[in-house]
Amino acid sequence: MSFADELKRIMDPTAIRTGEPMSRHTTFRIGGPADYFVEPSSEELMGVIDLCRKEHIAHIFIGNGSNLLVGDLGIRGVVICFGRRMGDTSVEIKGNRGFITAGAGAMLSSVASLAASNDLAGMEFASGIPGTVGGGIFMNAGAYGGELKDILDSVTVLTRAGKTEVWDKSRYNGGYRQSAVSKEGAIALKAVFKLPVGDPAKIKEKTEELKEKRIAKQPLDMPSAGSTFKRPKGQFAGKLIQDAGLRGFTVGGAQVSEKHCGFVVNTGHATARDVFDLIKEVTEKVRADSGIVLEPEIRIIGEF
Repeated sequence: MSFADELKRIMDPTAIRTGEPMSRHTTFRIGGPADYFVEPSSEELMGVIDLCRKEHIAHIFIGNGSNLLVGDLGIRGVVICFGRRMGDTSVEIKGNRGFITAGAGAMLSSVASLAASNDLAGMEFASGIPGTVGGGIFMNAGAYGGELKDILDSVTVLTRAGKTEVWDKSRYNGGYRQSAVSKEGAIALKAVFKLPVGDPAKIKEKTEELKEKRIAKQPLDMPSAGSTFKRPKGQFAGKLIQDAGLRGFTVGGAQVSEKHCGFVVNTGHATARDVFDLIKEVTEKVRADSGIVLEPEIRIIGEF
């Protein structure tokens, strides 16, 4: 039996796509075709992983695609998406009021919205992050001084060995744009956030303040993957890029945003190679100007 036939036997065939353009699944709106793009249910997930391992087929996991640059030649193997079927999108308060349980497929903005509507503080920073809980937990997403590790109580993961485990905050070990989940190749299935009760007026005020900052300072009207570079210690990537004279710098259809130099945007016709080459040139020019080597914050996957 072929790999495709085995895959159809394991999961709903209607949730399997071949030659699927990854441009449909990234906020950059860039990316070539994946050999297989699947959205298994939670019950089907382990069977898909086991089949890939048995057949030595490469496989990768994605969420909302908000932090990805996928090569123009696409992805060989299987892309497993935390979509509507597998990525539990539930967000609910269970037990004590200050605990919110969210499935990996839920949007971080939905969790922040539920928190705010229940007068729970501390998640305002995540209200504008366009990613899923699973993706956010993977990289310890953060913004405006807040990080998921600060409010995480526990995370349920699927380890590389295929075991489901519940990790507490210490085991999660979140750092700047990394965690034990990313380091150990685990998959976040569900997270529990612990938030204090706050002043409704202050929560709303902070949420609105951060929303206005995003609108004023970020190129939300153009496809991007958010902040392109990690923040160097004691520095800001955007300022280093600006100081190097790179505001508006372009390679093909990719551009250093004129609104915020920390963002690389797709002006409408960028290829992945354009973005990749621009990142490389920006890195080299900033190093020559300041001696600081920038590191990409986005995940770069696939073939170029």
